[in-house]
Amino acid sequence: MLELRIDRLAYDKVVVENIRTRVMPGDHVCLLGPSGIGKTTLLNAVAGLVPRLPENAVVGRDRIRLAYLFQEHRLLPWRTVRQNIRLVGASDETIDRLLADVGLSAHADSLPDQLSLGMARRAALARCLAIEPDLLLMDEPFASLDAERATELRYLIRTLLTRRPGMAMICVTHDPADATELANRLWYLDGTPATLRWDERINGTDEVGTLMDCLRGGVLA
Repeated sequence: MLELRIDRLAYDKVVVENIRTRVMPGDHVCLLGPSGIGKTTLLNAVAGLVPRLPENAVVGRDRIRLAYLFQEHRLLPWRTVRQNIRLVGASDETIDRLLADVGLSAHADSLPDQLSLGMARRAALARCLAIEPDLLLMDEPFASLDAERATELRYLIRTLLTRRPGMAMICVTHDPADATELANRLWYLDGTPATLRWDERINGTDEVGTLMDCLRGGVLA
């Protein structure tokens, strides 16, 4: 599906370097690492949002449908939830189905500022799913949500991934619990400049916990 051959990502200094990996259909990747290490920068590179990145740095992006759930919902404030989703070409039938999937059927005609943060994130997720992506990118989708809302959104995303077994996901997060709930593969970004210190498949809570203990203790550094 996608191959990363990123030599370096630099602004004032080199932030990320020497990324060599592939993303396959059905991969559910959680990208963890220290705050400020470059996780969002790497995700933006995958999305094609980093200027002056060589075309061969992300191979296959031009052949897939890609959706990006940003930390900010980025819904147009002067359009209703339904109108925001219609902008990506979805039919009314598809919009109704997606809003039912994310629990917002009663808010189709609401404006974004009439929604809570959690509801706005769900509306933005519905808009992402409307394009039927092959790869869903998410940047800290649970940030700023209280524990109950975060749990609800995490469960919703897990359910939607299960319904779409061929869709891949890369989710930037700071919380290993997200990997436990969502991921079948873990990337850990660390170092100066940062690189992938860990890129392996995972299975279950114990494996994620053991891995994070090792990373914190420097065993995998």
